[in-house]
Amino acid sequence: MNAFRRAGILFVVSAPSGAGKSTLCANLKQAPDFKYSVSCTTRPPRPGEEDGVDYWFLSDGDFEAKKEAGEFLEHARVHRYQYGTLKKNSYEVLQSGIDLLLDIDVEGAKQIRASGEPWITQSLVDIFIMPPTIEELERRLRKRGTETEEQIAIRLENARKEMAHWQPYLYTILSGTMEEDLQKFRAIIRAERYKSSRLTLC
Repeated sequence: MNAFRRAGILFVVSAPSGAGKSTLCANLKQAPDFKYSVSCTTRPPRPGEEDGVDYWFLSDGDFEAKKEAGEFLEHARVHRYQYGTLKKNSYEVLQSGIDLLLDIDVEGAKQIRASGEPWITQSLVDIFIMPPTIEELERRLRKRGTETEEQIAIRLENARKEMAHWQPYLYTILSGTMEEDLQKFRAIIRAERYKSSRLTLC
């Protein structure tokens, strides 16, 4: 009987804060057909966080050494701490035929697109979650009740900048309800998994 085999797909998801990306990714993480990428960070663990589960917690020195050695797929400094995705870990997951989900900002996605490495170019599917309007994004941020007025203003300003970078992404989802966003995302996943260019008959 004929069977198909393929390498894993690198699904990269970006969205402004409040657009629903974290909730979407949390739903996708529950599915057994995905592996969620664990990032490295120099920030200290929060209560309940586990090394290798929530993040790989590194010292500043270890992070810098990995950065200098070119071990990161992408990396960024956010406020006082650094964050990065290890190439080796990503490569091993994709080569085993498992799809990898990576939740990063527009700058991280830009770094990945610019890598030029064939295994990344061939596996990459990047998706931008676009809020319907900036007003709706503000409404969602206020509904969370976790930010001050100053923090909301900063997030909205950052969101305007991020929303201007949607066009380089292969797909853009106009955000609706969580159920709608999940359905759209799953439709993209299904289509990408059945692309002839990704399949090998064995």
